[in-house]
Amino acid sequence: MNDFLVHHSQDNVGVAVVDVSGGQTAKGITLDGKSNFQLKALQDIPLGHKIALQDFKAGDTVVKYGEDIGRVISEIKKGAHVHVHNLKTKRW
Repeated sequence: MNDFLVHHSQDNVGVAVVDVSGGQTAKGITLDGKSNFQLKALQDIPLGHKIALQDFKAGDTVVKYGEDIGRVISEIKKGAHVHVHNLKTKRW
């Protein structure tokens, strides 16, 4: 069973399809089924929330659905929860 889904090949975050527990080895797959992922979740990731597929530094861009969804405002490690506490829109 997969814990997260990666919607597009260019995405650098996945979306939890179940609640993921911190410390858990989470498994994911791309929507097209061509790529599989496995990583250690660093925090709890609630259903529907994003998990980092790579390390990010402040100023980096997060890509979801193949689209730029915002700017990283504080360091994010691979496997960490990506949400409003470390990601902001570029619109404002």
